[in-house]
This record gives sequence, C-alpha cells and structure tokens, in this order.
Amino acid sequence: MNRRERALRQRRRRVFCVAAGFVLLFSLTLFFLFRKKDGGTDSLLLCPYQYENETLNFSGPNARKPLGFAASLGTVPDESVYYDTSIATGAAIMVNVDTQEVLHSEGAFLQMAPASTTKLMTLLVTLRNGNLDDMVTVPEEAVRVLDGTGSSLAYIHAGDRISLRDLCYGLMLKSGNDAANAIACHVAGSIEAFTELMNQTAVEIGATNSHFMNPHGLDAEGHYTTAYDLYLIFNALLPYDEFRTMINTREYTASYLDAAGSPTSNTWGNSNGFISGEFGAPAGVTVIGGKTGTTDNAMYCLTLSSQGPNGDTYISVVLRSASRPKLYENMTNLLVKIPN
Repeated sequence: MNRRERALRQRRRRVFCVAAGFVLLFSLTLFFLFRKKDGGTDSLLLCPYQYENETLNFSGPNARKPLGFAASLGTVPDESVYYDTSIATGAAIMVNVDTQEVLHSEGAFLQMAPASTTKLMTLLVTLRNGNLDDMVTVPEEAVRVLDGTGSSLAYIHAGDRISLRDLCYGLMLKSGNDAANAIACHVAGSIEAFTELMNQTAVEIGATNSHFMNPHGLDAEGHYTTAYDLYLIFNALLPYDEFRTMINTREYTASYLDAAGSPTSNTWGNSNGFISGEFGAPAGVTVIGGKTGTTDNAMYCLTLSSQGPNGDTYISVVLRSASRPKLYENMTNLLVKIPN
C-alpha cells in the first residue's frame, strides 16, 4: 500500500468517526429533550397515538381525529391550554366519555406510582377472564405475602370459601390487597401469572405507559402508570354493568364459609368519600363511583366516573395529592368544569 492510499484510508476513517459522533450526539440530545424529572426519578414522556408522524393534537373546530380504536378516545393536546392553579396535584385529567372532549389535562403522561388505583386493572383482567360466580378457596399465598406491609385488607383468611364476585367487592370497596391476591391466584393460577395478564391487557387497550408488578398497588420498582392510562383503563371498564354497580355501592356484606366450613360474613364500606357521603359533588353532578389509592410514594389518588346535568359521562383522575382533603378538593375543582 503506497503513501497516497494510506492517507486516503486515514481520511475516510476520520470522516466516519466524525459522522458517528454527530449521530451519537443527536441521539443523546433527542433522548434528554423528551425526558422529564418527576419526584426524583426520570419519566419518559410518551404519547401513544400518532397520526402521519405527528403527535395528536385535537382541540377546536378543526380538530383531526385519530385512526383505529383511538377514534373513540379523548386525546390530549398541548397541556398548557389547561393551566389551572386551583388544581394542585402531580397529575390530573378529565374526559367526556360521550364526546371525547378533554376538559383538563395536567401531567397526564408522567409515569407515577398508582397505589390502589392499580385495582382497576385487576378488576378489568378479572371481568375479562374470570367468572364472578366461581367459588374461590383463598390460598395461603394470598395473605402470607402481605405480612408486615401495612396493607389495606378485606380481612379474608387462608382457606375461606368465597365467591369471586364477593372478592371483587372487597377489592373495590375496602381496597383489600388480600382480595387482590386471592383473585389473581384464582384467575391466573399465581400472582405472577396474573401480573403478566395485567401488562398484556394494558398493551391491548393502549395503556402503553404503564407497567404492573402486582395486582394490589403496593409500591414496587417497575410498578407505574399515568393519569391518561388510568383514564383508558377506567374507560375499558365502563361497559361492564357489574363494575358500575360495584363502584356505586356504599356498603356491601359478603357471606361465605371460613376454613372450618362455618358460615361467616364481612361488611365493607366504600373508601370513596363521594360515595360514603363524606364529600359532596358540585351541584348538578352525580358521582357514579371510582377507586381510591394511597401509599407513601403515590400519595393520595382518586379515579372517578361522574354524570353531568345533560347525562354525559365523565372520567376524571387525580394523582399525587398532598393529603386526603386536598385530593377531594382537587377532584371537586375538576368536577366543576363539567358544563351545566
């Protein structure tokens, strides 16, 4: 190889290295540009629906409609148009289910710990894959793994014989983590297998910014959702009559057999303050029901379905409120956006 050929080869190597460096720099720039800090952890902001390589933006009379299953969903435009100082929380969204109009959106795509709002997905998987008339023998695993966690419990015990329907009431009203585990073991054979079903179902309904590690919602690494994904999950549940009945029930008594075969019962009150009567909805708004959630990491969370004066149905989500009173204040400030 002569000197000229060596020089040409070296020049080509330099050009390749410079080009590769530019590609790497551009990729890193895009990565950090679309990354946002939330609560000390990085949360990748993703909008799951795109149209002709553009992020969907549906507002105003000339709003473009999404394709496929997203055509029947509310889609979030630039969140800056919804700025509202009366709603002080980590994330919030409100959507008219009948018109797909988004009335409010704030941090709707930020990944956050969901606490017991996780149980919405647990119930969706159960309604899709289970038979509510099944009788369930509560396995030891369902209660043993919760020892020392300070869990919210429905107070069922290993060996109890109880219907899957009753377990679902214990899941949704009392927010029993033991009920969640018992449901998971019955429907899928194990908690781990049920969790896989939860993640599969999330993908199927478009909740692509969520990932679940358990059926109850206790804080765990890799267990997260977004306010928008909770809207999608809630929206997928609304067609089920049993779901709407459960979340609207103020108190429920389950009668079943204990491990010794003796009759026993348990009465669960609804943890939703709008249903229990602790908090009132704005004039003209009827609260159908929803799901609460609280952990140290998730703080105070609430998903809700309501009906406006004209009969339209709304889904609203509030995540990471600082206290229980503040949670209901934030939700009320969302509900007042429902038009008269």
